[in-house]
Amino acid sequence: MHMIRFLIISFLTLILLSACGKENPEDKPQQMSAKPPAYGDIMVRGDIGDASNLIPLLASDKPSHDVAGLVYNGLVKYDKDMNITGDLAESWKISADGLIITFHLRKGVKWHDGLPFTAADVLYTYQVTIDPKTPTAYSGDFLKVKKAEIIDDYTFRVTYDKPFAPALISWGSSILPRHLLAGKDITKSPLKRQPIGTGPYMFKEWVAGQKIVLVSNPDYFEGCPYIDGYITRIIPDTATMFLELRAQGISYMDLTPLQYTRQTENNLFQKNFSKYRYLGFKYTYLGYNLKNPLFTDKRVRQAISYAINKEEIISGVLLGLGKPATGPYKPGTWAYNGNVKTYPYNPQRARELLREAGWIDANSDGILEKGGKPFVFEIITNQGNETRQKCAEIIQRQLKEVGVNVKIRILEWAAFVNDFINKRRFDAVILGWTITLDPDAYDVWHSSKTAPEELNFMSYKNLEVDELLEKGRGTFNQKERKKYYDRFQEILAEEQPYTFLYVPEELIIISNRFRGITPAPIGLDYNFIKWYVPQDEQKFVMTR
Repeated sequence: MHMIRFLIISFLTLILLSACGKENPEDKPQQMSAKPPAYGDIMVRGDIGDASNLIPLLASDKPSHDVAGLVYNGLVKYDKDMNITGDLAESWKISADGLIITFHLRKGVKWHDGLPFTAADVLYTYQVTIDPKTPTAYSGDFLKVKKAEIIDDYTFRVTYDKPFAPALISWGSSILPRHLLAGKDITKSPLKRQPIGTGPYMFKEWVAGQKIVLVSNPDYFEGCPYIDGYITRIIPDTATMFLELRAQGISYMDLTPLQYTRQTENNLFQKNFSKYRYLGFKYTYLGYNLKNPLFTDKRVRQAISYAINKEEIISGVLLGLGKPATGPYKPGTWAYNGNVKTYPYNPQRARELLREAGWIDANSDGILEKGGKPFVFEIITNQGNETRQKCAEIIQRQLKEVGVNVKIRILEWAAFVNDFINKRRFDAVILGWTITLDPDAYDVWHSSKTAPEELNFMSYKNLEVDELLEKGRGTFNQKERKKYYDRFQEILAEEQPYTFLYVPEELIIISNRFRGITPAPIGLDYNFIKWYVPQDEQKFVMTR
């Protein structure tokens, strides 16, 4: 991927009238504005990483899912208040014992190529997901299904043989077009780079390492989006991206803490942009490859956690815009356990644990050794994320103080994911996870999910954790589930397969010509199809 800086005008060229028609006077703006909604203009969002695969079933990276989320729909989704609501399913009925879900699908929904969406597409998506030949990280939820059946073109039923708590929301997975994929090798499908979905935006163009272009779907079942185009520009460096923001070559980006607190506090940004801040549904961690002999002893992992000063990272790197992480759940949510073992900064305790594990400085060079080999390892992280790079540098310095030599390697996103994470070619990694609203963590932590390209890429295996995760997803009783997830967090806190670093605040900036943005418990983008730019403030037109 090359860091290419170019003017937005290079791909916003010929004028074409919006295909979505005139504004609907029934639609009301969702924030104070004297100007009515209008169709047109283009959202240009900056992202540090390119997508890898636009068939969501085959992708595990955020850039791919961010784009695919506008192209595809699931049967259900979360609303702004984090309640489950219908998407491609108009309604559903759950049996008294919770084992049967009957979905009533929307009629009249079309794929982007014009063919109708039916229950056959849902059945195909289920079948290809559980197919052992499909290299996906997301089969676990659908493997819980005992029977999936088409009742008629617009009724789909699934039966489970025992309770499965995430059953309903698991059908938020993107539904795929059967007519384009059935009977073919999904891994070789052109949809990987030219997706066809039912969503509010349709694929137009992907220039690898530069941009992905989507156009609004005039036939979208919830109404044509006001914003006529959506362009993701791939800019691997946040400083370069910020320059594009300043020049208004992009309209939306995630800011670094320094950019949020200082570099945007001037007249140019205050006049042209709006900023948003809230505690994110994600966490950042230092994860260990547990197949590496350096990290098989939990005392070593605990020692590293004691040697890292999280408060210094939060104050120095995040500028206070975040909270310490103690496990895989967001503080304040029902599944969060605030009583687990913690690792306050204590380099002396770190040295003691390393000594107990057999690491000593035999030659007085400041680096610990064991069996004649020095304690040296490499942390990898992705290019373009300045915050993670600074974390790595702080961790490098702090571990040196206890006799551990850390090297840092920064990798371009696609190579980072495909050549290192997926192939387990790393010692340790600084990375982040999005925290799902349902606490089911099976895909990341269960020992069955360690195969190549699956999400337990630390190769963590613990039989009690496996049992707790299975029990946690096997009951609908939230009180019972919390008992299982509390114990799960206690074990992770003791074993430290990750050093959980912090839960960051989301720091988002958006051009203030975009209206209809209404922050909610779930975040900002939930109602993107209702965002708009008043007619007299529109800057760009979309070619189709």
